[in-house]
Amino acid sequence: MYLGIDIGTSELKALIINEQGEIVASDHAILQVQRPHPHWAEQDPNTWWLACNQVVANLRQQAPDAWSAIKAIGLSGQMHGAVLLNEQGEVLRPCILWNDTRSAAECDWLQTHHPEMMRISANMIMPGFTAPKLRWVAQHEPEIFQRIAKVLLPKDYLRWRLSGRYVSEPSDAAGTLWLDVAQRDWSETLLVATGLSRAQMPELVEGSAISATILPQLASEWGLSSAVIIAGGGGDNATSAVGVGAVAPGDAFISLGTSGVIFVVNDRLQADPQSGVHAFCHALPGRWHQMSVMLSAASCLRWLCNLLSVTESQLMDEMAQLSDEQKQQAPIFLPYLSGERTPHNDPHASGSFFCLRHETQRAVLGYAVIEGVAFGLADGLAVLGDARQQIRQCSLTGGGARSTLWAQLIADVLALPIVTHPVSASGALGAARLAWLADGGQEAEVCLKPPVQAHYQPDLSRSKVLQQRLTLFRALYAQQQQARKLLP
Repeated sequence: MYLGIDIGTSELKALIINEQGEIVASDHAILQVQRPHPHWAEQDPNTWWLACNQVVANLRQQAPDAWSAIKAIGLSGQMHGAVLLNEQGEVLRPCILWNDTRSAAECDWLQTHHPEMMRISANMIMPGFTAPKLRWVAQHEPEIFQRIAKVLLPKDYLRWRLSGRYVSEPSDAAGTLWLDVAQRDWSETLLVATGLSRAQMPELVEGSAISATILPQLASEWGLSSAVIIAGGGGDNATSAVGVGAVAPGDAFISLGTSGVIFVVNDRLQADPQSGVHAFCHALPGRWHQMSVMLSAASCLRWLCNLLSVTESQLMDEMAQLSDEQKQQAPIFLPYLSGERTPHNDPHASGSFFCLRHETQRAVLGYAVIEGVAFGLADGLAVLGDARQQIRQCSLTGGGARSTLWAQLIADVLALPIVTHPVSASGALGAARLAWLADGGQEAEVCLKPPVQAHYQPDLSRSKVLQQRLTLFRALYAQQQQARKLLP
C-alpha cells in the first residue's frame, strides 16, 4: 500500500492505493487562506500538520488493514510558498503563498539588478515565485530574514515534520527561481542574488527517489512500520501529471482548480521566459514540462457563488438551462481576481464584468465566469509555442472537471479534444504513485493513464461567436491596463 498526501490551497487531501494502482481510501481536510492586506495570501504551516493528522486518523479508521500495510509515502503540494524556519526548526512567520503578489516591486528590482535570473532559472521573474518573496522579507522584515536557517516549500515542510530531514526535489524547486532548471540543481548565483546560500536550502533528490524514512516515534503514533520510506514527491502540477499518466513528451492536461494550468511534457528544457510560460522540471527524472498558469480559475466560480449565496452545483444546474442566445449576450468576465501570470505577468490586473444589465440573471453571471476562465486558458495556450503543436488532446482535472458544461466550453474555446476521467487525477494520486516508484515500482506499470469517462469534441458551430467574444475579452484587458494609469 502507498500513501499520497497533497497540500493544496483550500484543502489537504490524502489517499491510499494498492499495488494494482486502485484507490482504497481517501480523505481531506479544509484549509483557510488569510489575506491580512491587499495582495497578500498566507497560511500557517502548523495548520497543514494539524490537517495531516486529522486526515491520517480518518484514513486509519476507514481502512485499518490497508493503513497498516503502507510501505511508502509520497508528497505533493502547492508550489512557490515560502516556509521560513529558524535553527530550531520553528516557523518564523506565516507561509507566503503562490498567489500572493506583494513582491511586485522586488521583481522589478531583481529584473534590473539580476537579469541572469531569467536565463538560469528559465522563467520570468513573477511575484508568485519564492525568490522575490524572500527579497520582500529582507526589505520589510529584516529581523526575520536574519534568523532564517532553512527555506522550505509547503510539501517539504510536511516532509520535515514526518522525517526530520530537509529535502526537496527539482519539480517544486524549479518554481523558486533559485534552481538551474537545465541542471536540476540549486544555483549559487541565484541564491546570492537574494542574500541566501545553499546551506539554507534543502538537499535535492528526484521525485521518484527515496528522500527519507518516517521518524520512529511518529511511526509508532500513526501505527506504521518505522521502515516506511518517503519519496521525493513533486509540485502539485507535476504530481497531477504523474497521476494522469502525462509522462511522455506531448502528453498534456488542464488543471481546473483554484488556479488554471495547461501542462505539457517535454523531453528537454524548452524555455521562453519572456512569454510568461513556466519551464520546470518534471517529477520524473530526465523530463521537463511547460505550463501556462492563470491565478484564478475555479476560485472565480467559488467567489461568485459566495457572493450570491448559492452552491456551485445549483448555479451550474441553472447555467445548463441557458439558451445559446443568453450565452451569446452574457457579460464578458475578466478572471483576474488575484492578478495574473501567463501571459500578462500583471499582479495589478483585476476581475470585472462588462455589459451588465437589470435583466442579467445569476445563471448568466455564472456562465460569464466559466467562459472568462476558458478565455484565460486560451491566452495561456496561445503562448505555448512549439509545445502547442504537440497537443492532440488534453485531460481535464481538478474540481472544475466535474462540470460537463465547463468541459465542453473549454473544448470549444481551445479547439482541442478534452477528456475527463472517473477519478480526477489529483496531486495525492500522483504522490502515491511516486511512493510506489520509490519502493521499486516500474514506470510502465505505475504511471498508467486512467480510464476515460467522457470525450468532448470542439463544437465548430460555436467557434465564430466564441472567437468574437474572446477578441472582446482581450481588448477589455488592454483597456483595463490603460484605465489603471488614470488611477491615483
